[in-house]
Amino acid sequence: MKKIYQKSELFFTIIWIIAYVVLMSVADSVSSNLGIDKVITAPLSIAMALFLVIWIKNNGLSSKYGLVGAEYNQKTFLCFIPIYLMISVNFWGGINLNFNLFEGILFIISMIAVGVIEEIIFRGFLFKVLQKDNLTVAIIVSSLTFGIGHIVNLLNGAELVSTLLQIVYASSAGFLFTVIFYKTGSLFLCIATHSIVNATSLFHISDFTLDIVTAIVLTITSIAYAFWILRCEKNKKN
Repeated sequence: MKKIYQKSELFFTIIWIIAYVVLMSVADSVSSNLGIDKVITAPLSIAMALFLVIWIKNNGLSSKYGLVGAEYNQKTFLCFIPIYLMISVNFWGGINLNFNLFEGILFIISMIAVGVIEEIIFRGFLFKVLQKDNLTVAIIVSSLTFGIGHIVNLLNGAELVSTLLQIVYASSAGFLFTVIFYKTGSLFLCIATHSIVNATSLFHISDFTLDIVTAIVLTITSIAYAFWILRCEKNKKN
């Protein structure tokens, strides 16, 4: 694996993206066929997350891929209020408690692991390899690839409209997370926010009108927050 990475970081990244999408889709499908949602997905996602983290640390790439702490200027980051808003969205319509406890635990575990995997792959590997040639392109591609990647949810039975909404706000959130990583050099805030939003979607009560409002709020908040951070950091340098 290290030889592939050393030969071509881009090829290495593409392999990971394809492997992640295919393996998780297959795992979800097999889990459903077994009658227990995420029963295969949860252990697979944990294994992938642990493998990535350990591989990065063992190869001395923690700093490059953001597995390090960072100090945040409270004024620049608005005391993280927009982040708290993002984390709260799954509770806006109330709290859903109508789920199987075991499957619920598996869902939460897998969603937390997915947050780790996706941030490392899309914000770490993909952004970093593209940043070498063009920063703007790296930010756009990292954000859109992450968002558009959610189209695979259609294969697992998701509705078209909800999936399209998810692609829009996920791309916007991806833009924000990329900016945070670019400006701080750390993925920890991105991973934490991503994982919490993923995990708490278990408690989300779906409502078409509310889902549209949520998508709009998330999209506007993410984009505005990202540009605010960019503006503040630019002024700081000047």
